[in-house]
Amino acid sequence: MEKIDDLDRQILEIIMHNARIPSKDVAEVCGVSRAAVHQRIQRMIDLKVITGSGYHVDTGILGYHTCTYIGVRLERASMYREVLPYLEEIREIVECHFTTGPFTVLCKVYARNNEHLMELLNGRIQNIPGVVSTDTIISLEQSLNREVPVAYKPKTRSRKSKKAEN
Repeated sequence: MEKIDDLDRQILEIIMHNARIPSKDVAEVCGVSRAAVHQRIQRMIDLKVITGSGYHVDTGILGYHTCTYIGVRLERASMYREVLPYLEEIREIVECHFTTGPFTVLCKVYARNNEHLMELLNGRIQNIPGVVSTDTIISLEQSLNREVPVAYKPKTRSRKSKKAEN
């Protein structure tokens, strides 16, 4: 698999904070052409370094006021693949992780309110074959939300190397 270089990391650092930033602005910051930025982004998409794009939505405005993390214990950890399709049917589950520790599965769930959360727990999740128990943690406030650091370290580049990349 091809590796990404410092220019790729610099581009990633910029677009991770604002996916809608124009390529010309990224090019200006990076000291390369717009075409170089576009080609680098496309290459990172092809390499699956970049796996999606989208917008961050305020869930509260959409009526989902309760964010929870639900730890799910299964009869056997090996049942994870059998249980996953049931969890995928529950649209309020936005993340699902197969984990070590006290839970087999950890899910991030958005509910409209506590009553809706109770319906999801008692009426849906706990009725999935193989689910033994659940533990629920309600998030009172999201204090931090960011992407993993790209570890870009700016280098001093000569004019000659800048022209070669353009």
